[in-house]
Amino acid sequence: MDAGNEAGAEAKEMVDIVSAPPDPALVERVNQLRESVRYHQHRYYLLDDPVLSDLEFDALFRELQQLEATHPELQSDDSPTVRVGGVVSDSFAKTRHPALMLSLANAFEIEALLAWRDRVKRLLPQDDLNRLAYVAEPKFDGLTVVLHYEDGRFTLGATRGNGEVGENITPNLRTVRSLPLRLVGNGAGENSTAVESAKTEVPTRLVVRGEAYVDKADFEAFNLRQNEQSARTFANPRNFAAGSLRQLDSSITATRPVKLWVYQALILEGAPMPAAHSEVLAYLSKLGLPVCPDYRRFEDADFDELVEYVTEFGERRHELPYEVDGLVIKVDSLATQARLGFTGKDPRWALAYKYAGREAVTKLLDIVINVGRTGAVTPNAVLEPVQIGGVMVGKATLHNEDYIVDLDFRIGDEVVIKRAGEVIPKVLRPLVELRDGSEQPWKMPEFCPDCGQPLVRPEGEAATYCVNSACPAQLVRSVEHFVGRGAMDIEGFGIRQAELFVEAGFIRDLADIYHLPWEKVRELEGYGDKKV
Repeated sequence: MDAGNEAGAEAKEMVDIVSAPPDPALVERVNQLRESVRYHQHRYYLLDDPVLSDLEFDALFRELQQLEATHPELQSDDSPTVRVGGVVSDSFAKTRHPALMLSLANAFEIEALLAWRDRVKRLLPQDDLNRLAYVAEPKFDGLTVVLHYEDGRFTLGATRGNGEVGENITPNLRTVRSLPLRLVGNGAGENSTAVESAKTEVPTRLVVRGEAYVDKADFEAFNLRQNEQSARTFANPRNFAAGSLRQLDSSITATRPVKLWVYQALILEGAPMPAAHSEVLAYLSKLGLPVCPDYRRFEDADFDELVEYVTEFGERRHELPYEVDGLVIKVDSLATQARLGFTGKDPRWALAYKYAGREAVTKLLDIVINVGRTGAVTPNAVLEPVQIGGVMVGKATLHNEDYIVDLDFRIGDEVVIKRAGEVIPKVLRPLVELRDGSEQPWKMPEFCPDCGQPLVRPEGEAATYCVNSACPAQLVRSVEHFVGRGAMDIEGFGIRQAELFVEAGFIRDLADIYHLPWEKVRELEGYGDKKV
């Protein structure tokens, strides 16, 4: 055989090898591993009832990873291994929702809730009134997402966007551990019997609405680690969840503790649609979707109990591990919902009850910077004073330059502020729709307002610094920290004394605290013998 024929035969042999079907035993093992990993992830992330140790689970997961890496032809976009992320996007493609993502009308007091119930009852015939009931569920403070499943497989995920069109963030959502890449049930595939609750008919098409969120404890732990590394922190769990899911590199999203609740079926084909919202929630849960268990159903005759529940929930909502800003009250029957319809952009059959006094809208008068004891420069909002929860708020933190730029805060904006943890005021977002053109963009100053030295922002860091170790503002903050309860706990010595003594030249370093010129201190207004 000549060289040409030999080369041709070799090429044909290679094509035969490449096109040869994979070993059936290997395919079966990969499918078994995927089903087993899905099952144990379901028990761990949704049921909170693991049956394997971390070591045993990791062994299963590593074997699956190795088999998929060795045999790329067996890879699948619904394999549990895709949760590590790795897809990098230059921008997010737009996707049109199959149904409008409408907002809800708000109520802030019980009288408004009672008035809503009266309106609902006036619009319904007697047959509907006889079986009228309601469901109350938490109003999650996160990022609304829309999830698509085809034949039980997760195929598309998007943000709410403007209600009609959202951003396609599918690769990032695949990394969320509590989001099932395959629904469980007797129609989800050949190996779907692993999950105990798998005797539920899986629809051929399912589109659901949910909320991505981050637990408060996970949020605080993340910000603490970021602070230790002088890296960017987030203002609140909602912004953290939104920022995590809008990363261009999904491997970054995979490192973030984002979770998910699903609370509405928008499209359901190939399986019977339940008759009531409460039944929909139970059905979605049986499919393996994460449904918050903290919801209650009330008959119309027991509306007084619903009112009591609204009050009771408001008192304990801060004990929940995740942020909520109210309750959503819905008419339970889907047929009755359809009969009630919509008014403008709001469904008549649902109402968001928000707990008053925790958020407020006011004007952003100015942005000033504060130099901390480490030299880190923090922008602070000067606000038109407004009362939140019985406290008058006139100042609040804006965290860092990136936070201002990312959310596009401008001096003169109407802004939403919140007392996080009922104590610390934070500026959440500008109300862009209320701008009249007079608002002014803000830029980080080039020089320290206290010492006049240039400000520096190290590459890769979110914080800007005054690097002048003799800066009086830094010294004031250092003194304040040193004399505070967490350090030397010197009674009667606080920020006002620190500012006064530094400005007077009595303190040039921390050691001077113990060598104050008392005769000169006595000359200051308000500093007599007793004060000294």
